[in-house]
Amino acid sequence: MSDQDAVALNSEVKPKSMIRAKLWSDEIENLYRFQTAGYRDEVEYKHVKQVDLVERWPESGFVKKLQRKDNTFYYYNKLRECDDKEVHKVKIYAY
Repeated sequence: MSDQDAVALNSEVKPKSMIRAKLWSDEIENLYRFQTAGYRDEVEYKHVKQVDLVERWPESGFVKKLQRKDNTFYYYNKLRECDDKEVHKVKIYAY
């Protein structure tokens, strides 16, 4: 069981700290997608939506589709969507 799985099992999922992204990466791209859909990260999404897997693009590994808390869906492209001017808005949580 990974650390993320252990955190996901805890009903009170609370991050210990948060920093802001400075440079774009694949990880930052996926966090951007979770945060535009209204979640902190994959851990919170899996906990709230009670899902084991997040649908991803096989080519890039980026998140493909997320369900918001109001049950509408966000669909994302295969390629990068987080522009350089948006990177500083992405929050990276530590548990």
